[in-house]
Amino acid sequence: MAAHAKRLWLEEDLGDDYRWSYRVSAVLFSGRSDYQDVDLVDTPTWGKVLLLDGKMQSTEADEEVYHELLVHPPLLHHPCPKRVFIMGGGEGATAREVLRHREVEQVVMVDIDKVVTDFCSKHLTRNIAAFRDPRLQLINDDARAQLQAADDGSFDVIIGDLADPLDGGPCYQLYTQEFYRDVVLAKLAPGGIFITQSGPAGFLSCQEVFTSIHATTCSVFPGTVIPYAQHIPSFCDVWGFNMAFTDPHQVPLSPEELDSRIASRIHGDGLHFVDGSTWVGLRHLNKVVRKALQEESAVYTATSARFIHGTGNMKAAAPQT
Repeated sequence: MAAHAKRLWLEEDLGDDYRWSYRVSAVLFSGRSDYQDVDLVDTPTWGKVLLLDGKMQSTEADEEVYHELLVHPPLLHHPCPKRVFIMGGGEGATAREVLRHREVEQVVMVDIDKVVTDFCSKHLTRNIAAFRDPRLQLINDDARAQLQAADDGSFDVIIGDLADPLDGGPCYQLYTQEFYRDVVLAKLAPGGIFITQSGPAGFLSCQEVFTSIHATTCSVFPGTVIPYAQHIPSFCDVWGFNMAFTDPHQVPLSPEELDSRIASRIHGDGLHFVDGSTWVGLRHLNKVVRKALQEESAVYTATSARFIHGTGNMKAAAPQT
């Protein structure tokens, strides 16, 4: 039997002792910015996959789930979110979901890597319209510096769509108590809401960073902090989020009220994944994770942090006969 051409596989380390891999049909883009390796590949399983430093960031198959969970709970809980600040979000999908809200008048998205935003604005079809929306102000700079320079009380919602806190990387500083207290909280308007992606939240992985990020937000915000989670197939785990209220009287919406707000506020045919019943389920964490959240005392500071594991690389498999 004739030998097949070499197949390209992408391997990603998920821990010290295990990794996963998936086949790459085509490399659509591969380059290096001043900050990171940037790759866009096509795959049989996930469709187009965006990789930063070899680590999967999002896939066509399930990115809508992650981005709906990051964006819509805080915007729907706010009574009238007009101004939104996005830290990171370079692929444009977070901005895409924010801009679906009728009340939104301005979105400031700050991502440090112009190579990523330029590429995604041209080649990620779902997000092209968001990059062209006149309500979006895209700034390629350090998110902390831009948020710090904004007027106090400027934003109704602040979204942390940041890279995971990696050992040796700069992003962990945007998960710290100092940053939340001195910058994020100050820039939120009265009744403002903060949301951050918070890493793996499975019963085996929740103590990597999820519980500590939760403890950190609880140490700063005067209102309730709501942890929630959902399995994201391409992330190989349950993924966690922490939503923090500045208003101590604010409580989670009922399923009926959430459905009502989705119908009245969001352009298009509603949401693909999130509705009122789903929102209730997202907050019902399992016993192991609930216990870990209750017992967690470690908070992120400028001198202490926890880190998530993860690197990746592409390599050609040997020809098959």
